Amino acid sequence: MSVRYIGSKARVAGLIADLTGPPSGAGAFVDGFSGTGVVASAVADRGWSVRINDHLTSSVVTSAARLIARSDVPFTSLGGYEAALTRLDAVEPLPGFITREYSPASAQHAGVERRYFTEANASRIDAMRTQIATWRTDGTISMSEERLLIADLLAAANRVANIAGTYGCFLRHWSSTGVRELELRPRELRRRAVTADLRVGDVTQLSIHSEDVAYFDPPYTKRQYAAYYHILETIAVGDEPEVGGVTGLRPWKHLASDFCYRKRALEALTSLVRGCAAGRVLLSYSSEGHVAQKELETALGSLGELTVHSLGSIGRYRPNDVAVRNADSVHEFVFELRRAASDVAGESLRPLAVQGAA
Repeated sequence: MSVRYIGSKARVAGLIADLTGPPSGAGAFVDGFSGTGVVASAVADRGWSVRINDHLTSSVVTSAARLIARSDVPFTSLGGYEAALTRLDAVEPLPGFITREYSPASAQHAGVERRYFTEANASRIDAMRTQIATWRTDGTISMSEERLLIADLLAAANRVANIAGTYGCFLRHWSSTGVRELELRPRELRRRAVTADLRVGDVTQLSIHSEDVAYFDPPYTKRQYAAYYHILETIAVGDEPEVGGVTGLRPWKHLASDFCYRKRALEALTSLVRGCAAGRVLLSYSSEGHVAQKELETALGSLGELTVHSLGSIGRYRPNDVAVRNADSVHEFVFELRRAASDVAGESLRPLAVQGAA
């Protein structure tokens, strides 16, 4: 995914996979906040079966695409994967919801000119998303093939979005990337199939067993992902929600996360780990987060055998050139908690307001 995803683990995914180690027994690697799927993909490379979850459909679709093998998506009716992309890329522009709400055409429909996409690119996004839905409805493509095409469309849209880093706002003037022509690009698919289960929903409702390794990468700061990536979610879901404001936000407050509020974050994190049935829990966190490392160590240390692994420093999220010049680095940690099966049996998660993170 070409977007600069807040909190992305792209630069430390290999370290987290090394820390996870090889598969053990019948357990799976459960990624509760899959984000862009880089960690699940790295762990799958080591031979793990994976279960991915996120509150955002766009995140699960993007994560799933990283796990797809060529044998999973033959695109028999369209002549193969590359041929399917070529046909999709060639569809005639068809102005629709994205054009009406997120291109300059919104000035007529919404009373505000939103410059997320040029009208030419927006109408192609609309046309391609409609074509994918039609192919799925008439049986031309399978569910896995549909997910892959949507993920490729999301990646293409990201490459031409007129934004500073997220969809929280659009740029007043057109950037060089914003005026480029939308282009679908084939990705390298896996040679071997991965056993993967996908779920969109609340992490506290995940089915996790004592033999599993649970990996949690929750939001660290006040940034709400459902709001920051709202247009990607609309493209992924394929709906036409009521949107409003200057940025055309879709309804998102029902997905607001307790982890994003300083006063609720520690209890949310502790409750999440306490209620998880996995014998081994890995929790990613950062020095940028609402909860201090020592405070989190104290809270989690009472739940089992705790080890804190330092992954080193990485660059802070940078939405624009000014931030690049001013930003320092953040330190990444993984809190590893081990518990015997008898210590977690019968525990259940208390429902929290949680959302998918990077």
